[in-house]
Amino acid sequence: MEMKLSEATQILERTPSLLSSLLLVLPECWLFATEGPDTWNCYDVVGHLIHGEITDWLPRIKIILEHGESQPFETFDRFAQFREGRTQPIDVLLARFKDLREQNLAALRSMNLGPLDFSRTGTHPQLGVVTLQQLIATWVVHDLTHISQISRVLAKQYEVEVGPWKAFLGVLNR
Repeated sequence: MEMKLSEATQILERTPSLLSSLLLVLPECWLFATEGPDTWNCYDVVGHLIHGEITDWLPRIKIILEHGESQPFETFDRFAQFREGRTQPIDVLLARFKDLREQNLAALRSMNLGPLDFSRTGTHPQLGVVTLQQLIATWVVHDLTHISQISRVLAKQYEVEVGPWKAFLGVLNR
């Protein structure tokens, strides 16, 4: 499927409400559960998504539009959420994510991007030359990846409890 901005933004605008529906008022035993050592919990994922809204997607779109390949993207710190601590309740984090996402999507829409803009290129520090279309498509798939991750982390908490049904539950067998 070819990336179309109007369709991509339909996914991007739904992510905050989907995460809020899934995570709000869950007890901490669910929010801070992991899949094991060195894995992320739901709280960590929301922190990571917030950091991406601030430092990754829109700043990189602006770099492509303003500088093209001449200014490489800043390296994205995938672990920044761990330095920020766990001092905010999940409802505060989810509200912040929602606000940042709404601001970023409003800014994206105000750019009035056309078909020719999607082939414009920038320089990723590890991947080299990338297009604006690839960046926006990656933003969408990044959201979906973390939605899947959150679902998997939550499901893993009942891995033993489901007993023999585990064989039929793909989320527990990946």
